[in-house]
Amino acid sequence: MEIRVSHLWKSYGGVAVLRDVTFTAGDGVTCVMAPSGAGKTTLLRILLGLETADSGTVEGADCRWAAVFQEDRLLEHLDAAGNLRFVLGRRCDAAQAAAVLAELGLEDTGGKAVRTYSGGMRRRLALARALLAESGALALDEPFAGLESETRRRAWSCILRHRGQRPVLLVTHDGEDAAGLDAKVVRLV
Repeated sequence: MEIRVSHLWKSYGGVAVLRDVTFTAGDGVTCVMAPSGAGKTTLLRILLGLETADSGTVEGADCRWAAVFQEDRLLEHLDAAGNLRFVLGRRCDAAQAAAVLAELGLEDTGGKAVRTYSGGMRRRLALARALLAESGALALDEPFAGLESETRRRAWSCILRHRGQRPVLLVTHDGEDAAGLDAKVVRLV
């Protein structure tokens, strides 16, 4: 599967946040890098169908997406397994879910409600949910925020192991993330 973005423009209140963005994302990880406010999240929102571009085209993004947003968007009263079951429904394979949680260092949460988790634990659970969801592509918006270096490396490995043939679009400020995922880098200006 390939996602093709051609000459994409988006403005808010007359201020352009995306300016003539063109790239192709195929099998593997594509890392979108730019300074804060340069439209990285807006680009993902357009690809996910949550925003509309002012002009330009997007082809191949009409698949089912799984995403990690900047906000974790977890169900606070449920534990890790409950959050996964809520999203995955009947397709939730308990053994596979437990394995991914363990890869991300969340094997010992002891059925505790998400509201008791640290920020890093929340990020890892949001990542597990996206990786386990049935989808044709993954959108990851700053998924490693708040993770220390060893946990970050574990997350990279987990993404590479579980992405399958899906294109992965990663938004990050950190070139180390792109290198750790052997990503193609797209820079927005």
